[in-house]
Amino acid sequence: MEKKHFKEIMEKSNESMTKLHEIVRQSIEEEALLVDRLVHPPKEVRSEGQKISDKVARFGGSWTFIIVFTVLLILWIIFNSNVPAKEQFDPFPFILMNLALSCLAASQAPIIMMSQNRQEEKDRMRAENDYMVNLKAELEIRSLHQKMDMLLQEQIKGLYESQEDQFKLITLLCPKVD
Repeated sequence: MEKKHFKEIMEKSNESMTKLHEIVRQSIEEEALLVDRLVHPPKEVRSEGQKISDKVARFGGSWTFIIVFTVLLILWIIFNSNVPAKEQFDPFPFILMNLALSCLAASQAPIIMMSQNRQEEKDRMRAENDYMVNLKAELEIRSLHQKMDMLLQEQIKGLYESQEDQFKLITLLCPKVD
């Protein structure tokens, strides 16, 4: 009787271990897809125009551009204000300079917007990666909950069986008194 009981307990233990292994295997498979996407994000393919727009936006939004452009404007104004009227290529009110500034602003604005759109795409991909990381953590927590629930169920089941065996032993040891 004891060998049979021991054998049943071992079989039940093996079944619970098999269930745990299955849960672990499933969670590893689910996470492998997420981890692969996070570790190996898709390569960013940029066209030549996108590369140029990124460079223009990077330079146009830098202190170097602001300083160089300010110095050029100051030199333009000083030159056209201090040389004789015949040598001035853009006399006051600096109509040519205003035209150049307008053309620069008109061409630079869409290029910067293209670069901002690309940055927005990158931010969206980062947000998706953050979501994937959060999802991975949630799956891991869910897997841990499943493991804990199964272990608790098996433990409670084992306690009930142990109680039942103890009750049987007590009834065998202490016959009914009428």
